[in-house]
Amino acid sequence: MKVAVISDSHDNIWKLNQAMPHLKAADAVIHCGDLVAPFVVSNIAEGVGDTPVHIVWGNNQGDTYRIGIMVEKLPHVTLHGFMADLELEGIAIAVCHYPHVARGLAHSGKYGMVCFGHTHTPHEEWVDDCLLLNPGEVMGLRGRSTIVLVNLPERSVEWIEL
Repeated sequence: MKVAVISDSHDNIWKLNQAMPHLKAADAVIHCGDLVAPFVVSNIAEGVGDTPVHIVWGNNQGDTYRIGIMVEKLPHVTLHGFMADLELEGIAIAVCHYPHVARGLAHSGKYGMVCFGHTHTPHEEWVDDCLLLNPGEVMGLRGRSTIVLVNLPERSVEWIEL
């Protein structure tokens, strides 16, 4: 199973459109927060078809009311709040926005993969048997726009620069 992990899109639909072929090819999409505008949700949802999309809030949530209303109409999109607790291909996965929370979750021993955002900086690290992963940013604020494809259950990582 291939999982696309993205974060910190911050309304950059141009970079999100560049990521879309990779998101479409995935079996699931995880967004680690900072969508900002509701149109980012609709772009992702329409772009990936029926592929499941899992979203957590970040600190730049934008119009939470309209995002919530939109997600209610999209059966393949789940808005988890500030943390997602998933199981894909037998791997327990936690998703949050903040690195300090993610590190604690990785050290808990409960998860095989923990994904986070917020720093806009790509990060890949093994904490015991847990893959701790920040896909970087779609936005491009720091000059690089990156996403990650993770193959499950082996948790091999492929970095994509947009």
